Amino acid sequence: MIRTRSPFRRTAVLAAASAAALVLAACGGHGDTGDSSAAHGGHPSDTASPAASAAASPGQHNAADVAFAEGMVPHHRQAVEMADLAPGRAGSAEVKKLAADIKKAQDPEIEKLSGWLTAWGEDVPAAGAMDHSLHGGASGGMMTMQEMDQLEKASGKAFDTAFLEMMIKHHDGAVAMARTEKAEGASPDAKAMADAIVTSQSAEIAQMNELLLGTS
Repeated sequence: MIRTRSPFRRTAVLAAASAAALVLAACGGHGDTGDSSAAHGGHPSDTASPAASAAASPGQHNAADVAFAEGMVPHHRQAVEMADLAPGRAGSAEVKKLAADIKKAQDPEIEKLSGWLTAWGEDVPAAGAMDHSLHGGASGGMMTMQEMDQLEKASGKAFDTAFLEMMIKHHDGAVAMARTEKAEGASPDAKAMADAIVTSQSAEIAQMNELLLGTS
């Protein structure tokens, strides 16, 4: 009986050994696959990471872009504030139309500039918190509180003249700020806006100079 069972036991032992070897090989294979998957998984994640970062990135920008946006937001706000005075005080239909065009152009730009600052992790200048001496160069063409008071108290032809003279100065400041952004900025969007400001506000300066001749 012992001799009869011996081959079966030997076969069973061999079968068990073979099965064990297969299991170990399989486990080793899964381990390698796991390592390989981790490695390969690491590569896609490394590759996807920059893409994800780019998607979440606020975009290419530098200190000049931030300064441009921080300065232009209050600068535009003041231009809109001046334009808002025209419907009830201007005597000239052309001045009223110009003021409306300025407001229409600069309101959306304020929103864009504010959005960029937020995306860049910077603070948006608080509404009404304007320092009239710190926007591009000496004053960036910003009106003083006294000048704004003067404009608010004027009407008719006196308002038209004061508005045009002040807005020319204001636009000159904006064009200078925009030219600095074009030369020193890194954000394609900010530089594109700066280019548009130079073009549109230079044209408005020429228009206002012509209107001034009509008020004199």
